Amino acid sequence: MSEVIVVTSGKGGVGKTTTTAALGAALASTGDTVAVVDFDVGLRNLDLVLGAERRVVFDFINVIQGHAKLPQAMIRDKRLENLWLLPASQTRDKDALTDEGVAQVIGELRSRFDWVLCDSPAGIERGAALAMRHADLAVVVSNAEVSSVRDSDRIIGLLDSKTERAERGETIDKYLLLTRYDAARASRGDMMSVEDVLEILSIPLLGIVPESEDVLRASNIGTPVTLASPTGRPARAYLDAARRLRGEAVGEVEIPVEKQGLIGRLFGRRAA
Repeated sequence: MSEVIVVTSGKGGVGKTTTTAALGAALASTGDTVAVVDFDVGLRNLDLVLGAERRVVFDFINVIQGHAKLPQAMIRDKRLENLWLLPASQTRDKDALTDEGVAQVIGELRSRFDWVLCDSPAGIERGAALAMRHADLAVVVSNAEVSSVRDSDRIIGLLDSKTERAERGETIDKYLLLTRYDAARASRGDMMSVEDVLEILSIPLLGIVPESEDVLRASNIGTPVTLASPTGRPARAYLDAARRLRGEAVGEVEIPVEKQGLIGRLFGRRAA
């Protein structure tokens, strides 16, 4: 049965697009068919992260307005044959997204793919509302910082009130993905602890993606980090998160800890 996932967060710059690409590639690597959909009309980025920017001919808005059929707008990934992208438009604004058009496209994607991942724009306006409207499940992406956590809490409230499932009196499963986590900063109190974030948001933890140059490097070369650096810590975190989404027994999420160098260990022994 097809699952529609919204990758969402109230705050920009937390890693939603990176997460959509990484989870999409991870799910596709299992053999499942996956469509990733860019809802960020006017600020298209998912095609860049997937290295497909030069292959865009038609986009989401073209399909909604009847200027192209869905298969004409879908772009097949060159590395994973069962991963497909529906890009956003760079030249239109979010008002071009209509309730009826989005419902029709998501319904058609449900019939074609095992997973549909909707990359939500930042904020709580029209694009974000439509990205979450038809979701069965939400991945709430947040940094361990006060402003990001506060905005994520607001998004959780909208997921509980503004989705189709909520209007039917049903609940939408919500999972937290912490990104850009820096254990050293957390230990110094410069970043919220994982426990504090979980206490505020009160949703299950899907994974913790550590701060790493792997993510930036992957974005710059147009490849999901799960393919660009598959043995790195961010990739392993995303791969485990994808396995949890598929219902596999992965075990508890490992919280990164600060690694002390030789000097730190020597001073630590003396202090003890």
